[in-house]
Amino acid sequence: MTAAALTLAGPGAQDAWATSSAPCAGRLQKTVKFAGGEVRVYKSGHYACAVTLARKPGARRAMSVSLQARGGRAAVDKGTFTRQAGPVTVHALNRCVRATGAISGTARSTGWILC
Repeated sequence: MTAAALTLAGPGAQDAWATSSAPCAGRLQKTVKFAGGEVRVYKSGHYACAVTLARKPGARRAMSVSLQARGGRAAVDKGTFTRQAGPVTVHALNRCVRATGAISGTARSTGWILC
């Protein structure tokens, strides 16, 4: 058991997490890639969820993610993180959403989606 635990936490564990694990419930709807990573938007039932993932997890850096349903306030998570900002969730039944992610000053937005 100890060997298995050590294997799961090996050097490639963070890279595998960033590409294979879903940080939000639901189905992936949109991915916007940029220099430092990517913003992912998921949809599940009446809710939308977004997360910003670093391309190379490791050192702490300024990261943020915001998700806004049209006509509502944005849900925001920002700070210094090693691999991801978020997840943030908003109620998005019959409403468009817009997600924005940033890593170390480089930001990208999805525009209005899920309309």
